[in-house]
Amino acid sequence: MNTNKHESVDMKKLLDGVVVEWKALSLGENKLTELRRGRVMSKEYLAENAGEHPVYSSQTADNGEIGRIETFDFDGEYISWTTDGANAGTVFHRKGKFSITNVCGIIKICDDSELNYRFMYYWLSIEIKKHVYSGMGNPKLMSNQVAKVLLPIPPLSIQKEIVRILDAFTELTTELTTELTTELTNRKKQYNHYRDQLLSFEEGDVEWKTLGEIVATIKTGKLNANAMVEDGKYPFFTCDANPFKINTYAFDTEAIIVSGNGSQVGHINYYKGKFNAYQRTYILADCADEITLGFLLTYLKGYLRPYIIQHSKKGSVPYITMPMLENFQIPVPSSTEQARIVAILDKFDALTHSISEGLPREIDLRQKQYEHYRNLLLSFPKPEKKGTTNGHQ
Repeated sequence: MNTNKHESVDMKKLLDGVVVEWKALSLGENKLTELRRGRVMSKEYLAENAGEHPVYSSQTADNGEIGRIETFDFDGEYISWTTDGANAGTVFHRKGKFSITNVCGIIKICDDSELNYRFMYYWLSIEIKKHVYSGMGNPKLMSNQVAKVLLPIPPLSIQKEIVRILDAFTELTTELTTELTTELTNRKKQYNHYRDQLLSFEEGDVEWKTLGEIVATIKTGKLNANAMVEDGKYPFFTCDANPFKINTYAFDTEAIIVSGNGSQVGHINYYKGKFNAYQRTYILADCADEITLGFLLTYLKGYLRPYIIQHSKKGSVPYITMPMLENFQIPVPSSTEQARIVAILDKFDALTHSISEGLPREIDLRQKQYEHYRNLLLSFPKPEKKGTTNGHQ
């Protein structure tokens, strides 16, 4: 993205001396906007009324679309927000003919000579999540809270210029991220291709052994999922992908930790040192001399999860039993061949998966750069009290 110091200064100059009025989004007699909620639409309703007009719900995938029906509830330009669930407070700029479900709200500007939809969208994408209520384990953002959200109102010409700059940044960021994501996808496919090629052995080329034969220690963790203690010292591996910290440890070794059930079943972690583990995880340690832990780690990452999914009972949460794990088949090539395979695949893995280097880091940097300039352009001073007018300093 072509940004430099001079562009940053110009952005700041754009807001110098600008008079900004702050208003609540939808309070008082002269409301900025009108708020409405969507309606309940079941899967059966969507199927029975299939058509061309999109229906948006609480998900964020596919722009929030969950189906299409013959009719529509809204026609024009709006901002929608998600009211319930993990995505509560997510906003979208909507145009055209569409409907929303009961877990969405809709915002309609009362006077478009005062407020620009894209400007409001950019502001709310930063501000509105601060008003989400997460009590009782179900995040919510109801209309009464949205109505109170304060919005800065600079002159419409300034709003449009901010929108023009941010739209250009958004387009460029999206293009670059798409290119990087495509490259990352290709790298993953390339990694999987070479992994499958390197780890495919003709019958008789290598000896195959079960995991129980080549790993001396296969244990389960001991703690339950409520063992978390803030500011702990030792990693606590659960059935989620990422560990957190607790104050005690049960293992002090070099090990492969396997998630034993749930959506992350078969996820592999490696750790050397002191750690603890959830009772539904498996700890593999003390490999036989004929196989290296690095080779075993590489093979398990590629093939254990599909094996688990294949052998789990249909309709149930996927899980591993000890016999399933012990009977998993592992090829055992020569130590030289093991080292060669691991060295090749480690290079691909570093490029593909590491967030601190390679393509994932580039994607993350692009997003942070966009957010920096968005925040810079929307850095209006907060009013001392509702209804005051401020010149931007």
